Amino acid sequence: MASYAGDRTIDGISVLADGEPLSPYYDQLRLTEHGFEWSYEGPEPAQLAFALLYDHLHDATAAKALYESFMRRIVANFGNEWELSSADLDEAVTALRSGRTG
Repeated sequence: MASYAGDRTIDGISVLADGEPLSPYYDQLRLTEHGFEWSYEGPEPAQLAFALLYDHLHDATAAKALYESFMRRIVANFGNEWELSSADLDEAVTALRSGRTG
């Protein structure tokens, strides 16, 4: 089971997938030149939402279809530190696909 973690420190942003830096997957979708961010709605949180979904689903079409809702409902609400498991992402994807808001 994959795990994802983000941390915002005085040294900057860190987003890890299983302990390794998460790729922004610019080759699949480029929404910003400025990497990842979270706790608000915008291009950097959208890039993070897309990268998390793409890394988890391994499906660019599905990630592109879901990233905006995922950014608004999940990524925009992250605190300075956050963690997600594969199970958390599965649950979020199922909720987004079914139209549930929770």
